[in-house]
Amino acid sequence: MHVEHPEITQVNRTGYANMIAQSEHAGVDYFGTEILIGDEIVTDDNTGEVVLKEDLEKYLEEEYGFKFTTAE
Repeated sequence: MHVEHPEITQVNRTGYANMIAQSEHAGVDYFGTEILIGDEIVTDDNTGEVVLKEDLEKYLEEEYGFKFTTAE
């Protein structure tokens, strides 16, 4: 007689549960970072590039040579 653990039986019957719900993917930005539905993005009308809002400063420094400093 073969006895199987109840969790193994469940997995065999229904498959593995999605342990972490995945957000819906909406593409990647200029830096190759995944964009998820609901993320704030910025589009550069000159190049068509899309950048996550949180990376806008980095994009402006790299693409246009902007310098960000603190006023004294």
